[in-house]
Amino acid sequence: MAESPSNPSLHAQPGHLYVVATPIGNLADITERARAILGGVDLIACEDTRTTGMLLARLGIPARPLSPYHDHNETVAADQLLALLQAGKSIAVVSDAGTPALSDPGFRIVRACRKASVPVVPIPGASALAAVLSASGLPSNRVYFVGFLPPKSAARMTFFEQHRDFPATLALYESCHRIDKAVAEINAVLGPDRVICVAKEISKLHEAFWVGPAREVEAALAKASRKGEFVLLVAPSDFTL
Repeated sequence: MAESPSNPSLHAQPGHLYVVATPIGNLADITERARAILGGVDLIACEDTRTTGMLLARLGIPARPLSPYHDHNETVAADQLLALLQAGKSIAVVSDAGTPALSDPGFRIVRACRKASVPVVPIPGASALAAVLSASGLPSNRVYFVGFLPPKSAARMTFFEQHRDFPATLALYESCHRIDKAVAEINAVLGPDRVICVAKEISKLHEAFWVGPAREVEAALAKASRKGEFVLLVAPSDFTL
């Protein structure tokens, strides 16, 4: 009898797509199941073949064929990967770090598989979004994840104004080049007392959290290194620590 796609097997099954979460910093966060699947699939679709190749080597996972799958080729690559899956190949999709399809490539191949009734199996693991929510102290029962905001200040400020009274925690990713501007915009639009959380380099050596009123977080962030990857959470307007 064939195993159900939802069965947490350590063996990659023919014609299955595996959405595999990889560490966001600390390599010890790789799961036993992720190791087994990455070492057993016929092909790994990845953002950067060099990054994934080095990851496999550092984790002691046997080298597998790697295929580029990133923002610039995702549409074409999804069709090619689907054809391989339908021919019976097992494929894992990974991003450079974290969980694919969450502001990273992965959505199109998963959608294509769902439309074609090809089994899709999640291999859970590290996620910067989930990690920061769990340790922030901000409400996590209702969360609106919006990924990256537009690069222009006017568009970001419009977003914050439109969500001034949104009844859920807003969760954003932001680059090191704009995190200080984003916090300043929150201070200006939502007010200095709005509770926010800024976190960077989750699970890495220089992991840091700043949680509190926007004015205090802005002041603390101005004195800190802004090198790294950031997650920004904005609490609902009626929330206090």
